[in-house]
Amino acid sequence: MSKITMDKVSVMSVQYCHYSFSYFLDSMEKCKIRNIDFWGGSPHYCRLHYSTSIEALSKIKEIKKEIDDKGMKVVIYTPETLAYPFSLSSSEKAICNQTIDYFDKAFEDALALGTNRVFINTGCGLLDTPREDSWKRAVENIKIISNRAKKQGITMIIEQLQPYESNLLTTCNDMSRMLKEVNIDNLKACIDLVAMEVVEDNLEQFYSTLNSESIQWIHYADGNPSGHYILGDGNLPLKEYITTLEKYDYNSYIDLEINDSIYWQDPHTSLKRSADYLRSFLPEN
Repeated sequence: MSKITMDKVSVMSVQYCHYSFSYFLDSMEKCKIRNIDFWGGSPHYCRLHYSTSIEALSKIKEIKKEIDDKGMKVVIYTPETLAYPFSLSSSEKAICNQTIDYFDKAFEDALALGTNRVFINTGCGLLDTPREDSWKRAVENIKIISNRAKKQGITMIIEQLQPYESNLLTTCNDMSRMLKEVNIDNLKACIDLVAMEVVEDNLEQFYSTLNSESIQWIHYADGNPSGHYILGDGNLPLKEYITTLEKYDYNSYIDLEINDSIYWQDPHTSLKRSADYLRSFLPEN
């Protein structure tokens, strides 16, 4: 049985969206966490701000040096694609093509940051169009993106969203269907524990429905069950999740996604309290 330790904890930088990336790194250092889920959004880094690959990669080189100097590493790249101007399910071909092109650039960025994992989600189909039509377009475009990623040795990680965020992939059964229909072996599942609880799924269900090898990422946060709260501030069975993951020999990262606007003013406290909570029952290594 695999043992989950603090050196398998990562942090998504999105909760520091009102602070500089340097502030985020300092906060990580104080909390003694080395693994970064690099969120690709302003003000830290957004590929849309750079007109050429040379300009973008020059910026990433600066960021990478700052990360390296702290003795940290990027373990996954999460380009911001959940909303405007991106869509994988639009009936407008130009919008889908722009989104696919953006992921081509994300692959370039991820490799420059030192990771071969790139995060993706389905986004939301238009609610006044048939869900099945949106689903089919999302599958088609995720298949294109995953094929392109595979050629560069990149693993795509896809999550389920909450029903208020999406009308597409929100449940365990949706995840199973998506992986089967895309049918490319470098597309893997992220289980967002908050989204899982909102639709009353559970970890055992995911492991009985998907094969263990397909589950390659965990978004770990507390909730009631909604929200992405500081660990210990909600009522989710956080320690039981760890026990279940260890039972199934999960050996990837536990990614802290403390992504609620109530923490944007003081993200360091949200991270420190969450790190302290984990250290109350997880060994360091």
